[in-house]
Amino acid sequence: MTEPTQGDGPPAEPPEVPQDRAADAPDDANLPPAAEEDFEGPRRRARREREERRAAQERATAIEQARREARRKALGAPVDTPKTLGRGTVRGLKVLLWSALISVLAVSLGLLLYFTPVMSARSIVITGIGAVTQEEVLAAAAVPAGTPLLQVDTDAVAERVATIRRVAAARVQREYPSTLRITVVERVPVVVKDLPDGPHLFDRDGVDFATAPPPPTLPYLDAENPGPSDPATQAALEVMTALPPEVAGQVGRIAAPSVAAITLTLTDGRVVVWGTNDRTEEKALKLAALLTQPGQTYDVSSPDLPTVK
Repeated sequence: MTEPTQGDGPPAEPPEVPQDRAADAPDDANLPPAAEEDFEGPRRRARREREERRAAQERATAIEQARREARRKALGAPVDTPKTLGRGTVRGLKVLLWSALISVLAVSLGLLLYFTPVMSARSIVITGIGAVTQEEVLAAAAVPAGTPLLQVDTDAVAERVATIRRVAAARVQREYPSTLRITVVERVPVVVKDLPDGPHLFDRDGVDFATAPPPPTLPYLDAENPGPSDPATQAALEVMTALPPEVAGQVGRIAAPSVAAITLTLTDGRVVVWGTNDRTEEKALKLAALLTQPGQTYDVSSPDLPTVK
């Protein structure tokens, strides 16, 4: 398109703008900055301010963290690093978890065995008896058949069995799955004492545990008040248990009127003057050597000067 020339006629006038629209249109070039900010709206302005405050807070936090790290580096302290669970910690947690699980299983199994007859005393085995009968031991033990083994008080059962006169000691053991073992130690007679109701057997502790015919080689005891608390009886029993078996088998009677006047009478009539129970072991050795010599009276009351008459 070419510009109009003068020869073409008068120039065209710009189109008219309605008066109302021309008055309403803002002059952007003449608006102050405050008017532009108001023009963005209150919501957009509030959002912008929040973002600016958040950015400022994050910047301040980053600056403070950088200052702390710089200060630690200057002082030689380690820089904070994110804490993570090490391999040892994880392994420890696993061990703790498995330990707790095993403990729960063990407790559950223990309760099962304690309160149910899964492992009950279905058989009782008795060992070590001779003169004592099995019926006596079972009656003294008093363990009902079918009692769970964990409910059996072994110490109490052993104490009840030990109340039998001929029993010196008893031991009770659980043998899983269903056996209770009772081991008996019977008393062994060392001397016999003639009393009005018959011969009484005494063990090495001076306990009168039976009234029965004595074994053929058992020596008789001459004491006023035989028993565990009688000093003369204890001295005589100490002598008998110290003698060698080959010498003890020759003793037919042991007299103990007092602790200081012990005398042995052998089965062939020979007499041994023992005296007190001092140096008993030494006297027993000297007597074994003296009995190889002929004589009627063997005096070992003074083991330094033993004599034979």
